[in-house]
Amino acid sequence: MLWLYNIGISFYGLVVGVFSLFNAKAKLFIEGRSQLFDQIEKTLDPTKTNIWFHFASLGEFEQGRPVLEKIKERYPHKNIVITFFSPSGYEIRKNYALAAGVFYLPLDTAANARKFIAAIKPEIAIFTKYEFWYHYFKVLNQQHIPLYLISGIFRQDQIFFKWYGSFHRKILSFVTQFFVQNQQSVDLLRSIQLNNVSLSGDTRFDRVAENAQSPKNIKEVADFCESNPVFIAGSSWPTDERLIASLIQHHPDWKFIIAPHETDAAHIEEIKKLIPAAITHSGLLNGSEKTAQTLIIDNIGMLSSLYQYGTIAYIGGGFGVGIHNTLEAAAFGIPVIFGPKYDKFQEAKDLIQLGAAISITTESDLSAAFLQFQKNAVAGKIARKYVQDKTGSTDQILNYIAGNF
Repeated sequence: MLWLYNIGISFYGLVVGVFSLFNAKAKLFIEGRSQLFDQIEKTLDPTKTNIWFHFASLGEFEQGRPVLEKIKERYPHKNIVITFFSPSGYEIRKNYALAAGVFYLPLDTAANARKFIAAIKPEIAIFTKYEFWYHYFKVLNQQHIPLYLISGIFRQDQIFFKWYGSFHRKILSFVTQFFVQNQQSVDLLRSIQLNNVSLSGDTRFDRVAENAQSPKNIKEVADFCESNPVFIAGSSWPTDERLIASLIQHHPDWKFIIAPHETDAAHIEEIKKLIPAAITHSGLLNGSEKTAQTLIIDNIGMLSSLYQYGTIAYIGGGFGVGIHNTLEAAAFGIPVIFGPKYDKFQEAKDLIQLGAAISITTESDLSAAFLQFQKNAVAGKIARKYVQDKTGSTDQILNYIAGNF
């Protein structure tokens, strides 16, 4: 099975290489790794060990960030190295102030794993939620470097729990301790004789709760919203935006903010075609925010602070691979609406059950959900309380790790 895994990794690298000829993200993926080991040599002090945090992308970074920042606060003399698999994470956080170095993770080959781990000299390794790399995990295990998985979540349909999943179970066996979000994950891991698991919850709750306490003030957005009720669409995709465009037409007394998942010029133009009267954040002129009804956020990094201005939130991605972060909005006491693909997200299920979220599939569904939350004054309070009640995961994880340095 290992030979098949190795072929798959090599094939993935070849495919991304081909796509890099005409795809901007694939190009960043390739170019970011081209001089990687030279970059590490120039950046890191070779005499020091490091705490290695790996994140698949930006969402996982925000999820694991509370643990990272608490470790740096408690052990300021220790260096932190961050890796990303995806360009969308690396490009936003490549200059992160608390890290001694931020790098792309090389593809998971035996040679890369040995060379990379030798280069960054990790004292411990912390992976967030998922990404299970055989060679990296094996080398860490062979060198007796503790490997922790935080905010993990497992499902019955994953290959680890199938009769043919022995190779993937082997990957999990290299993990020193699992910190998982729910009891189901605990039970599934124990069903395959992995008892090194703690039910710690999701560190995202700590992150979003902290963010809601001290969000960045965005004056131009505050001026746009004034005293109006505000509908915020976060991480939207084209299907989401088509539904929202119809809603805008029927509610002229509301302000709408759309923060799309992709902010390239072509996508922004598509949104403007749907909503011709919309203005963009980069195109704001003195006074234009006062008269416009719809504001398109055409940059990255503002969304987590935008929700402070919201009354109702729509979370994108529910018509694709799955919804994006509902907790950022819920932490601000905002009820949330999202598409039908939310089954992999426990917090979405919980919010629906509590009456603080509604899943929709059609334009009429969205209109009905919007009207329902207009009339429901307590849904937002329920959402905020749900987040507050789930905080504390970071301290539990940190106390365990601190006892094993």
